[in-house]
Amino acid sequence: MKRLFSILAITCLMAIGTVNANATTLATTTATVTSVTQDDAPAEELSFHQELKKRFIEGGPGFMGIVLLCLILGLAIAIERIIFLNLSTTNTKKLTQNVEDALNSGGIEAAKEVCRNTKGPVASIFYQGLDRADEDIDAAEKAVVAYGGVQMGQLEKNVSWISLFIALAPMLGFMGTVIGMIQAFDKIEAAGDMQPSLVAGGIKVALLTTVFGLIVAIILQIFYNYIIAKIDSIVNDMEDASITLMDLLVRHKK
Repeated sequence: MKRLFSILAITCLMAIGTVNANATTLATTTATVTSVTQDDAPAEELSFHQELKKRFIEGGPGFMGIVLLCLILGLAIAIERIIFLNLSTTNTKKLTQNVEDALNSGGIEAAKEVCRNTKGPVASIFYQGLDRADEDIDAAEKAVVAYGGVQMGQLEKNVSWISLFIALAPMLGFMGTVIGMIQAFDKIEAAGDMQPSLVAGGIKVALLTTVFGLIVAIILQIFYNYIIAKIDSIVNDMEDASITLMDLLVRHKK
């Protein structure tokens, strides 16, 4: 539930910031156009950021708004996952050494106390294995394997939504382009004449949806690849630590 609230909070903050930025840009653009109309002076050259927001506004509120929503939700989930994964990262070598020292000095209970005081999936797996160590090695190994699957599921939670937004953003952009092209051809059919000025604006707006859809997909793809690499790193640490724990328990039993 806390993670859900954090995702919603991040989404709201990003949405408010984007709306304010777009509103400011729209007001600035309107003021610039009015000034140019009144003074007949050439417009000032816009920066890349201003040009990007101008093109976004020109794309229309329909598909552009949905593409922006994909970006906001995807970034919110990605940021939440990155924070969670960074908090889940444990110094496995140090934890293993502490558990081994506790086993040698205070036994199973001392080692379990070390795991209780350490955050992260590796410590949780260690605790589950140590909790079954009084039965036999096979029971401890089964507990480690089972709980490792649970921890892996928590690491990968909500990641599939990011991949959905990566696929959805360019698809929505392409759909907006196709609809815009259909509308442009409708104008040609209604006018009965092929005039570039008649459809140029509509075609430009239609292509903008594809451009922004691709931009959103690229941004989210970068975050997605980082998250997957981070998950793989933590999973490898979990597997190595599980093998090490079994060796420690076998030596402790002797």
